[in-house]
Amino acid sequence: MKLFIAASFGLLSGAAARSITVYNACPFTIWPAMFTGAGDRPNFPTGWEAPAWSNVTIEVPENWTSGRIWGRRDCDFSKPDVQSCISGACNGGLQCASVGGTGIPPATVAEWTLNSGGGDVKDWYDVSLVDGYNLPMRITNNQGCAVADCAVDLGPNCPSPLKGPFDSSGFPVGCKSACQANLDGNPGDSANCCTGSHNSAGTCQPSGVAYYDYFKGHCPNAYAYAFDEGSGTALWNCPSGNRAHYTLTFCP
Repeated sequence: MKLFIAASFGLLSGAAARSITVYNACPFTIWPAMFTGAGDRPNFPTGWEAPAWSNVTIEVPENWTSGRIWGRRDCDFSKPDVQSCISGACNGGLQCASVGGTGIPPATVAEWTLNSGGGDVKDWYDVSLVDGYNLPMRITNNQGCAVADCAVDLGPNCPSPLKGPFDSSGFPVGCKSACQANLDGNPGDSANCCTGSHNSAGTCQPSGVAYYDYFKGHCPNAYAYAFDEGSGTALWNCPSGNRAHYTLTFCP
């Protein structure tokens, strides 16, 4: 039987809002987390427990900027430890810190910036594997705009240098990015990290990113590395005037 947890958390009185539903379709509990990169923040906990088949609907600011939602696996918050989850943990415990509270890689991340784009105002959204992978996810909407997703479990077949972390049974619950795995040994000037002399789209091409084809081949509608918008299938948009309602589904 599916369990639906209805939750309503609004913005401050008088503030315009949009809504995002977060649905856990995984057959196990996860602990979603949320971070706002700039501007107004949702009046909603930055982390919560989501049993299997549960959902919450979050009101976010009309101009939500650099908003991120990701999932955490196998968490124990009884100890105040940043590594309280096998994957996706953040500073702050159950609720991630509003400053510096982004997820620790590897973590699949859903990203939004609403009402952006100058005269042609758009919502921009994506599923990012730039920080690696830890859960399948999909972003859909009620306006017929594009679907962003990585619906495949990338853990079991993850290339050996990237595989992990592992749960208590030895099952891989993550797949690191080539940057996090530090395959080229110089994160400050790295083709895998798009840093230093590789810090532009022209100098950080997908052909120079180790295992790019593994991530992009299995999840063509997701960001596979920092400058993947050049693929044409990484960053998606919907007219802001449509006021789309978005649904983020874990384990779609």
